[in-house]
Amino acid sequence: MQPHAGPAAPDGAPTVHTGRLFVFYWRWLTSVTVGVLLFGVTMVLAPGAMSRGLGLLMFASPDAISAFEGHAVAYITLAHGVLGAAIIGWSVALLFVLLGPFRRGSREAWLTYAVSMAAWFVPDTALSLWIGLWQNAVLNSVFALAVAIPLAATYQPRQTSSSTLR
Repeated sequence: MQPHAGPAAPDGAPTVHTGRLFVFYWRWLTSVTVGVLLFGVTMVLAPGAMSRGLGLLMFASPDAISAFEGHAVAYITLAHGVLGAAIIGWSVALLFVLLGPFRRGSREAWLTYAVSMAAWFVPDTALSLWIGLWQNAVLNSVFALAVAIPLAATYQPRQTSSSTLR
């Protein structure tokens, strides 16, 4: 495990500490992100299982989505697959952030992760509530909490910068 770069010392050089709590919360955030990646993979590779799971979650019936007309089922399957692929791409990008600059204490990496989560959570949850699918809003909130706890725990007001450009 690489050491975590902390706030700068009085002479401006970054201090380095292993920070067991930082490592714990970094692993937590990494695990949640891998879980999201696997969710995206499932959406692409197991559309039937995903359809049943989402049907159960959204409509209280695992067969609700398959009961739609054929073209509607095909479109929903495509939409789930495309969404899954986007989730895969998002998760891979976040993993690169976590495994590199975030792990080294970069302020920009922390902000990248946090802003990315907010940019997903706010519109997705607002739309879910607006169209009456509160179940998705609840699922989003559970996921957001699983991310917010380690993000809050790893926040440092004077984190090091990964860039020398100002």
